[in-house]
Amino acid sequence: MFGLRHSFRFVLLSAFTLIAAIAGFSQTSIDDVHITPRNVSPEAIAITPHIPRGISVIRSNVDLVTVPVTITDNLNRPVIGLDQENFQLFENKKPQEIRHFSNEDTPVSIGLIVDMSGSMSNKIDKTREAIRQFCQAANPQDEFFMITFADSPQLAADFTNQPDDIENNFLLTQAKGRTSLLDAIYMGLRKMHDARYPRRALLVLSDGGDNHSRYSERDVKGAVKEADVLLYSVGTFDRYVTTEEEMLGPELLRSITEVTGGKAYTITNIADLPAATRAIGVQLRHQYVLSYRPGAKPQKGKWYKISVRLRLPKKLHEFLRVNARTGYYAIAQ
Repeated sequence: MFGLRHSFRFVLLSAFTLIAAIAGFSQTSIDDVHITPRNVSPEAIAITPHIPRGISVIRSNVDLVTVPVTITDNLNRPVIGLDQENFQLFENKKPQEIRHFSNEDTPVSIGLIVDMSGSMSNKIDKTREAIRQFCQAANPQDEFFMITFADSPQLAADFTNQPDDIENNFLLTQAKGRTSLLDAIYMGLRKMHDARYPRRALLVLSDGGDNHSRYSERDVKGAVKEADVLLYSVGTFDRYVTTEEEMLGPELLRSITEVTGGKAYTITNIADLPAATRAIGVQLRHQYVLSYRPGAKPQKGKWYKISVRLRLPKKLHEFLRVNARTGYYAIAQ
């Protein structure tokens, strides 16, 4: 058990020692965090017909479950300086021993999912700047791909570690058509089959709900729950909407991203978009990674809930938020 003196030393140092980022965006947050294991072979996917090939899922004989955790304060700034003894980890409410702990800035494979429907025509310049700000905040070793979507999603840029390639390809796209948001997210999950790094994330930039996808909301939510990919989103929604899809847009993005442990930002001023994406880039560089070994072999198709709690003075809990997945489905070999 960590010492109380250590906890109060954290209170004095935390920023305190917080990384400055954007404040004032509405976002999802939960008090407990939940995560899936990593490193899944294509063979494990191939025998699971309801999961699309290329989406990474847990294997039933996994030795270690890896749990990335993001801690932010009430101004949306990453909290640094915590140690292993500041965390408690549970699977289905049973305490687990943390076998490995890391807070290193390791590279991430990132997919940018960018709305290019007709309603984005007057938001292109800020969207381009938002992409630039996000890439500048990223780890120099990160790799990126970009999918743009309107009537259908398109791979605009394949994996690259050169952010300029992403920006240059974005210049070639035009805003027109409807919004196939769900299809684009689904395509992004499949594209992660080509990712180099075990840490993976999608960033969705959109200004409306879905109105032109083949895949349903249920399909995508199921794929998201079974994938080992963090989702972040920034919804640039207008104050006055005219369709039901636009009205439901913020909730759609929130419900999809929340289950992965990511965050959904909702903004009504397009000028705030670059600051929001930069904040997400900073958060991805300041995650804690916990690992534990399950006490029993996971059963095929069973949902395992993983929760992480902070071991800190209760007063700190009022302004700290803990984010990660809500659990994982075990998949047989």
